[in-house]
Amino acid sequence: MATFLKRKATVVVLAALSLTLAGGGIAAAAHPAAKAPAEAQPGARQAGQQPPVTAAETRAARSALNATLAAPTPGLVAWAVVSSNGTLLQHSANVVSAKKFAPGQGQFAGQYQVTLDYAVNLKGLHATIGTNDAANVPPAGEVAVAPRYLIPNAVFVQTRSSSGGYADRPFHLLIAN
Repeated sequence: MATFLKRKATVVVLAALSLTLAGGGIAAAAHPAAKAPAEAQPGARQAGQQPPVTAAETRAARSALNATLAAPTPGLVAWAVVSSNGTLLQHSANVVSAKKFAPGQGQFAGQYQVTLDYAVNLKGLHATIGTNDAANVPPAGEVAVAPRYLIPNAVFVQTRSSSGGYADRPFHLLIAN
């Protein structure tokens, strides 16, 4: 009799757990706050967000990621100096390319992508306005950096003027490993 009760109790506990998980999943799916807002959907874009990722960018990033020798060891940094037109002026060995997005539909002035040969998610990212010219006096402005949306081995950089408007500015980028 004791064995029968143990089996019955086990079945009842598993049934209750199943119903709880199923009910919670249904409730979460039906809850309007659980759905992504329309402005977070790909294709719907607001100023200040990253430009959409093209198939060519994805292919180029994958080939760079596949060609990696090895990510820098912990404690070292990858770095790049990028001009205001998106040219990669100086860089460490793991930096593959830099490009400036042309202003147009979905893009604004001062938007750049720097691609590396290893994944940069969970790395420390830092950017500052700066040049490598002889006078070494960078233009005034602001800079923001984030991992590139949908490309694990790229960094997105947005530069602005001191007044906050989109503007092309040269910058220095550091990726701490």
